[in-house]
Amino acid sequence: MNDKNKSKILVTGDRPTGSLHLGHYVGTLENRIKLQESYNCFFLIADLHMLTTHQDKVEDLNENIVELVMDWMSVGLDPSKSCFYLQSKIPEISELTILLSMLCSVPRIQRIPTLKEKIISMNLNDNYSLGLLSYPVLMSSDILAFNASAVPVGEDQLSHVELTREIARRFNSSYKDILIEPQPLVSKVSRLVGTDGQGKMSKSLNNSIYLSDNEDLVKKKVMKMFTDPNRTSADIPGKVAGNPVFIYHDIFNSDREELDDFKDRYSKGKIGDVEVKNSLVKNINHFLEPIRQRRSEILKNKSEILDIIIEGSKTARKVARNNLELIKDAMSLNFK
Repeated sequence: MNDKNKSKILVTGDRPTGSLHLGHYVGTLENRIKLQESYNCFFLIADLHMLTTHQDKVEDLNENIVELVMDWMSVGLDPSKSCFYLQSKIPEISELTILLSMLCSVPRIQRIPTLKEKIISMNLNDNYSLGLLSYPVLMSSDILAFNASAVPVGEDQLSHVELTREIARRFNSSYKDILIEPQPLVSKVSRLVGTDGQGKMSKSLNNSIYLSDNEDLVKKKVMKMFTDPNRTSADIPGKVAGNPVFIYHDIFNSDREELDDFKDRYSKGKIGDVEVKNSLVKNINHFLEPIRQRRSEILKNKSEILDIIIEGSKTARKVARNNLELIKDAMSLNFK
């Protein structure tokens, strides 16, 4: 990637539902840190998306918005290089969602895998809101409102980018060829298994190690981490493949010689879980320490975060407004 991409727009973001965790870092944040050097990045605080599943949990929303930006900045996302903006402060996104919903059928949306997963995980059956059903179109609007050419995603989000590309194609063929079909930029690790070994790391499953966790809390969580359930003592050969402890080691342990030794001895029943976990505690805390330090510095000027969000939202709205006018003109929604 080179500097000429800096003229190309990239859009991605997170829902303000609580602190970000290691799964967010390896799945999206790590990639964003690199991409902000090459693209004109717009980082979305997706408060409207939050309402699709947490519409009854808004009491902490404002604080969660601030916490989200603190997490972004603590890992190295830079508001002087990129635009941080609040989705609800850009009404053009909501208006575009209505327009784009005319170009997408309900059955097409219902085929989105993550929508199906959300409905099942929330035990909604057929009793889900119109907002939840239409969130894939809202996500397409997040992207097309800025005519973004790139969208960093995990593999589980590829279906959303494909829907966006389909909508852009249909718009271009029906009205005017003005919308870019965005390209997905897939992270090398799209999902990180939770500490309980049950599915991906998730706030709702309480199986996460957060970027803001202190050393003691990291140790407590790692020492309780799920390993090989069939290994009841250290002298029993254990399974390395798919073992959450070793999945984390592969990501956060840079000492490959030590890790290879651990794997060899673990598979032969010559090392206990405690030794392997103690090393993982050390490596995760080593990874998190600079993030904690940056977070501590940010906290000293926490009031500046509000200015970052307000100014970023103004910048983002200007771009979205200009694009929406082009879109409405193409659809003959320009009566004067």
